[in-house]
Amino acid sequence: MKVVSITILRTTPSAEPTPIAMACDLSSYGFFQRQGVKEMLTFFSKTFTKRTEPGQRQSISHESYVVHCYVRSDGLAGSVTTDAEYPPRVAFVLLTQLLDEFLSTNGDSWKSMPTLTESTAFPPLEEYIVKYQDPASADKVTKIQNDLEETTQILHKTIDSVLERGVKLDSLVEKSDDLSRQSKMFYKQAKKTNSCCVVS
Repeated sequence: MKVVSITILRTTPSAEPTPIAMACDLSSYGFFQRQGVKEMLTFFSKTFTKRTEPGQRQSISHESYVVHCYVRSDGLAGSVTTDAEYPPRVAFVLLTQLLDEFLSTNGDSWKSMPTLTESTAFPPLEEYIVKYQDPASADKVTKIQNDLEETTQILHKTIDSVLERGVKLDSLVEKSDDLSRQSKMFYKQAKKTNSCCVVS
């Protein structure tokens, strides 16, 4: 599970979506591939955000990527590009928190921000991309769900071992009963043998 990029965009009904801040984790790509991958991610963000209605969220799969888009009703939008295994709910939690933080930091100035350049960097983007690489640690609900699954597995193992012990105890009781019967027979035979050889 991996977050590849996060993009914040400005949308207007009459124009193409404009990226105003972006962060990418391209460490898994070769140095010479990174620029091409970044351009592809920007293209995905713009294209899929344009196809998302205001106030809506959607996830679009493309090859090994899934682009999660969220366009607010005020025109501020965000997209998160992940691999196919990344949980969509966590991606949308990330987008909601990020856009709220971006709006509280910049106010309405985002409506007039220039196109994406190095000077319009939004530092929390880098923090979010690092924090959300592991969805279980970033999202409380996912973490609780993973903890529950782990606890369930432990309980299943415990129940299996208790049942196994029960089978072993049953076997031990049977062996004990057999030993008890054999010792009673031995006692009776010893008594008979001793009674015929009594010396007075």
